[in-house]
Amino acid sequence: MIDFSVIWFAIIVFATLMYIVMDGFDLGIGILFPFNKDAVERDMMVNTVAPVWDGNETWLVLGGAGLYGAFPLAYAVIADALAIPLTAMLIGLIFRGVAFEFRFKATEEHRAFWDKSFIAGSLLATFSQGVAVGAMINGFPVKGREFAGSALDWLAPFPLFCGVGLVVAYALLGCTWLIMKTENELHRKMSALATPLVVPRSQIPNCSLRPACSPARRRCMPTRPRTCSCRTLPERLTSPNTMSTTAPVP
Repeated sequence: MIDFSVIWFAIIVFATLMYIVMDGFDLGIGILFPFNKDAVERDMMVNTVAPVWDGNETWLVLGGAGLYGAFPLAYAVIADALAIPLTAMLIGLIFRGVAFEFRFKATEEHRAFWDKSFIAGSLLATFSQGVAVGAMINGFPVKGREFAGSALDWLAPFPLFCGVGLVVAYALLGCTWLIMKTENELHRKMSALATPLVVPRSQIPNCSLRPACSPARRRCMPTRPRTCSCRTLPERLTSPNTMSTTAPVP
């Protein structure tokens, strides 16, 4: 006998993952707006998602409707427990969508307002989604098939950390999307911005961050995994006539 609950669970998980990937780079572009002040490049960034951004949100509708139809009790508990984050997410998505359409039609003096709305809506929607995911991972107190906790149970360190983490993840998705879709200066900007999102600055080799050590007098000596330090070589090793020698470094 077919277990439809398992099928619907798989559909909901699939829709959620598709939303994270597909709408993640849309929201990521809004998160990246503050890092690029060039008006022409901002238009290019938005134009890359203009044909697909509204369709990407359909996955969120599918996941929510599937949860409501297949698991109404879970839907009721989640809606009660996460009323504030989910409302904030919807407000952010509304602002993001309206700003997306209006910024192209706005006059120059109003363009800045819609750009800020686009940024704020993207950040609010993304952070709220991360908080909701973190709160669901923590779990909800249920008594008598009803939510028995507080409306602020989501206001805990782990859900808030998940919110910040999702903002970083969506920003990385936005960077990779723009790297794939753009070229020249904007492509270089996004490549430079994506690097610290993937590799924390503390994990970047120190020798690449210290131009004070000239290349002729620098050698990376491993000190611990994924790091290195700059050490000055003796003069006899840095001389042009002895650079090819294999004398040991003291």
